[in-house]
Amino acid sequence: MKLIQTILAFIVTLGTLVTIHELGHYMAARLCGVKVLRFSVGMGRVIFSRKLGKDQTEWAISLLPLGGYVKMLDSREQDVAEIPPEDLPREFCRQSVWKRIVIVAAGPVANFILAIILYSALFVYGIPEPVAKIRVPSATSVAYQSGLRHGDVISDINGKAIQSWSEVHWELMQRALEKNNAEISVVRAFTDQPDQQVRRVIELPLKQLNSLDLEGDFMSQLGFSLARPPAILGDILPDGPASLAGLKKGDQILSINNEPVLDGLAFTEKVNASAGQRLTLHIKRNNDEIDVVATPVADEVNGTKIGRLKIQMMLAPEMTVVQTSLIASIGKSVQKTWDTSIVSIKMLWKMVVGEVSLKNITGPLTIADYAGQTSRIGLISYLSFMALISISLGVMNLLPIPVLDGGHLLYYSLEVLTGKPVSERFAEIAQRAGVALLMAIMAVAFFNDIARLMS
Repeated sequence: MKLIQTILAFIVTLGTLVTIHELGHYMAARLCGVKVLRFSVGMGRVIFSRKLGKDQTEWAISLLPLGGYVKMLDSREQDVAEIPPEDLPREFCRQSVWKRIVIVAAGPVANFILAIILYSALFVYGIPEPVAKIRVPSATSVAYQSGLRHGDVISDINGKAIQSWSEVHWELMQRALEKNNAEISVVRAFTDQPDQQVRRVIELPLKQLNSLDLEGDFMSQLGFSLARPPAILGDILPDGPASLAGLKKGDQILSINNEPVLDGLAFTEKVNASAGQRLTLHIKRNNDEIDVVATPVADEVNGTKIGRLKIQMMLAPEMTVVQTSLIASIGKSVQKTWDTSIVSIKMLWKMVVGEVSLKNITGPLTIADYAGQTSRIGLISYLSFMALISISLGVMNLLPIPVLDGGHLLYYSLEVLTGKPVSERFAEIAQRAGVALLMAIMAVAFFNDIARLMS
């Protein structure tokens, strides 16, 4: 079932994004007075089609779902003598260079607009996100040495308000790519007086991060991790070690063998590492504090013995709902789409100059995998993923590579500067080079996809 869901999610994602992209070209062509002969979702042999409208445009579904196209009246693909005289003014190449630029650019722009619409809808509806609260950083980490402490709640970074943990990750990644330090404002509660809070401003150095750090979990490299709830016990499985020891649902673990327990994750890690060992648990039950002795049973997982007390623990972080008004959501979505596009371009440039590994290039297999994963998580995750891929598709198509929209825009830009179109010979050579480059990129993407799936 997972495989079927993954395939369906991938087809819906790709089909939607390709259709929107080609609709951008189609609508721009119609507005500019160019005749459209065919609108196809998919490539290769047409398996279904119907002609509609005054121009009898053929709306088609083709065999291969990896793409689509809009076929316009174009003298480069059809002998001018075969074009009816009344249709000649509507031929693509006879349009002004500015109209051709609009038609070509409309595809990627449509992908950006789709991302803005999706993000706006999500922001208005509300996106559940982990609170931007820090778990204890290692004393040797950059985060700790900069002054960040366990329980700090990040309120803004470089003056930009922060509502969730994902925004912390995003803001820090942007500044790390730019090799700029981050100014982080945090709200800190006093240990002995939780109701009393103080605000601190901390400068986090990011210039020391290298390309390898950015390719992995750079937040962990800095010492950032997400705060977890206290070690409060959930359901106790009957006849398990916890039940036999007398532990009850709602007990809070304060320490194990006189060592303080930070949170539920720390408790779970300690128990997992203590198979067969007697543990003295100092717990808080209602208003009383008592000691309980329990011995985790050994459970073998992948050849390793793991200690279990047979308890359900709440390890999910504290959540908040990121929600804005309709007007504010549009502005926020435009900014998010712009920022994502700029980060994508910077990453691509770092790949070109060798600062970032080509392992970051992903292909359809990885996209399909993530489409399946996000669809299983829920509609919000799936739509967020679709918005991200829509931005990536828009950016990819704007790259100045012949055969892509960006390559044609490069030709037309040269035409604007020189006053004449590029020669057919130049366009032909560039076309071949562009196809070869795209094939090489796809080969790398498939190799990376397979390597990820195998690992």
